[in-house]
Amino acid sequence: MRTIIEPFRIKVVEPLRMTTREERRRLIREAHYNLFNLHADDVLIDLLTDSGTSAMSSAQWSAIMRGDESYAGSPSYYRFEAAVRALMPFRHIIPTHQGRAAEKILFSIVGGPDRIIPSNTHFDTTRANIEATGAEALDLVIPEGRDPESRHPFKGNIDLDRLEALLRTKRDRVPLVMLTITNNAGGGQPVSMENIRATHELCRKYGVPLFFDACRFAENAYFIKLREPGYAERSVRDIVREMFSYADGMTMSAKKDAFANIGGWLALNDDNWAQEARNLLILTEGFPTYGGLAGRDLEAIAVGLEEVIHEDYLQYRFASVQYLGRALERMGVPLMQPVGGHAVYVNAGKLLPHIPPLQYPGQALAVALYEIGGIRSCEIGSVMFGRQADGSEQPAPLELVRLAIPRRVYTQSHFDYVIECFELLLQEKDRLPGYRIVWEPPRLRHFTARFEPIA
Repeated sequence: MRTIIEPFRIKVVEPLRMTTREERRRLIREAHYNLFNLHADDVLIDLLTDSGTSAMSSAQWSAIMRGDESYAGSPSYYRFEAAVRALMPFRHIIPTHQGRAAEKILFSIVGGPDRIIPSNTHFDTTRANIEATGAEALDLVIPEGRDPESRHPFKGNIDLDRLEALLRTKRDRVPLVMLTITNNAGGGQPVSMENIRATHELCRKYGVPLFFDACRFAENAYFIKLREPGYAERSVRDIVREMFSYADGMTMSAKKDAFANIGGWLALNDDNWAQEARNLLILTEGFPTYGGLAGRDLEAIAVGLEEVIHEDYLQYRFASVQYLGRALERMGVPLMQPVGGHAVYVNAGKLLPHIPPLQYPGQALAVALYEIGGIRSCEIGSVMFGRQADGSEQPAPLELVRLAIPRRVYTQSHFDYVIECFELLLQEKDRLPGYRIVWEPPRLRHFTARFEPIA
């Protein structure tokens, strides 16, 4: 069938405020041309992130009413723990209020000056939490992952040769290896089971733990089912369990592939690290059986983990993202290929070649999309990754704009509207200005920086 049918019925709706282009020009100017500063009520289609913005099911809302708010030993925690362990059989499962809290705790334990944390590609908060300890966040994605037009089926794979060279020469500086599944900063690209297994074997050879940044684990597993030989007949549940059998630990934002509006966890097997993590958790988040979350949040996560591996849902999720990607590609919008599982990444550097990297073509595109159609997106380029740990600025490897699609929120007609907005944008793209930063914080500048257009 050609029609994308959502495998759910809509029981509750939220009205959208319609705005004019003139209003949006004023609103983005008042927000200092930073889309994070916009009021959500002033956004028509919000594709800024898929984090915490997904719709929860009736089963999740029912579970929320069962949430137990005991300070210690809540039955909601044990239901959460059982749901996590059913897919990810780690010895210690430590809840946190979101994924970056898990990163903060982990890298506070293993990071520090002279340490190197290699990954396929670190995302923004991961990199910031590593660098805040004085450690180096090193990206080792395969060459195809740096080529927006390559159609390699697993562009998120880590470069095993470069990883082994690092471990062979600097093993004593590497406390762990991290794989991001799927590779968000690299265009939402998946990591193959073959690459996961080979990374595991390499880590065992050198005695280094392997951790996953597993925010989109279900989408990665579905990519494996669709694209990797030998997995087409395997269930997503089985693929997920095999993936995690090769890991020694993980960080997780439950705001992605657990359908929750808040929450995350750190899971690991090392008893000593787990004890240190719980000590830090108590100092910063809360008691180990709630970790900064309400019992009702833990219940929502437990149900979401079961729902996210339903293959009817994953099929619809992929069909929706592919629908948007194919339509943009047909009209000549350059994309990161192949289209990822949670977002469409527009190659802003190629779309706007008249804007130099350090005049931020991704930011220019994101601002224009909002002005034209009220669409909020996210720059993933030199604004996000250009500022280096030593204070210098360098162009990012890719100048992308991410259209991140919340789960179970928008229908095909919403995507048709986004497509129409791109048709208008293509007519205006050669007139779009670059931007300069007029104020920025020391870290994670993209969240709060202020911009102005370059006349």
